[in-house]
Amino acid sequence: MKAGHYIHNQEVTKVEKKVIALVDEEFEDLELWYPVLRVREEGITVHLVGPEENTVYHGKYGVPVTTDYAFSQIDPSQYDGILVPGGWAPDKLRRYKEVLEMVTHMNDRKKPIGQICHAGWVLISAKILQGVKVTSTPGIRDDMENAGAIWIDEAVVVDGHIVSSRRPPDLPQYGQAFVDALNK
Repeated sequence: MKAGHYIHNQEVTKVEKKVIALVDEEFEDLELWYPVLRVREEGITVHLVGPEENTVYHGKYGVPVTTDYAFSQIDPSQYDGILVPGGWAPDKLRRYKEVLEMVTHMNDRKKPIGQICHAGWVLISAKILQGVKVTSTPGIRDDMENAGAIWIDEAVVVDGHIVSSRRPPDLPQYGQAFVDALNK
């Protein structure tokens, strides 16, 4: 039986899951799209959420994305996880109160938080890394450690509900680890 399903009265009932994928200008194209598509392959709904609803944002390499919702429209209690892409977007994302509230909400409820590359900046600003084992691009290792994280140089590090990864070559392992965390 596929994860996300359970048997009740001899019928298979699917548990609908939803994930937030954060967006802002200059996200790392692959670090947004690969996890989004991987999660969608599992039949899980992913909403692209940015500063403004129904707005086009561009990745570092020009790949566009149109948001489904604005940060202000999201009730994180209606979601099962959150994906934070890398690139330069995390430096912008961490400045939004709503983004930090979404990440803190997920953390407080032990729902999966996926972060890759520079996305660790958002978790730093949410102040949720004290004593957490993570990885990131080596360029922000000092930032992660100064926030109290235990930094490990591996393709994917999973510490409870926090799934972290370094960079695009690690995306297959990262995508699978995030899906596994959602299906627990």
